[in-house]
Amino acid sequence: MAKPNPDDRRYSKEHEWAKDNGDGTITMGITDHAQELLTDIVFVELPETGKKVEQAEPVAVVESVKSVSDVYSPVSGEVVEVNDALEDQPELINQDAFGKGWIAKIKMDDPSELNNLMDASAYTVLIDEEEH
Repeated sequence: MAKPNPDDRRYSKEHEWAKDNGDGTITMGITDHAQELLTDIVFVELPETGKKVEQAEPVAVVESVKSVSDVYSPVSGEVVEVNDALEDQPELINQDAFGKGWIAKIKMDDPSELNNLMDASAYTVLIDEEEH
């Protein structure tokens, strides 16, 4: 069973999360629901630091034993940090999708883009609808 979706984040319909760090950056990753659907994650292709990204465009790739999936950027901006730990331990996403399994930090071009994303309760409704 997926863990509850934290209230301190925004969510995309593609199952990414964005946490506003309060300094013009967000930390992002895939949701616990997404890692559960993917099953065992074996490889993460991280973006380059300094890469410019657009909201809803691919930013990273997650490979599991079942499939390869693009990870989409929740906001437009510049990648300022990546979670290098995932290179050796991609399973961190399975173990702690909302914590140690974060993928990248992005300096936002336009913080209002966060308003295009869902809050935790709306995202929970989306998951429920997909499962039924």
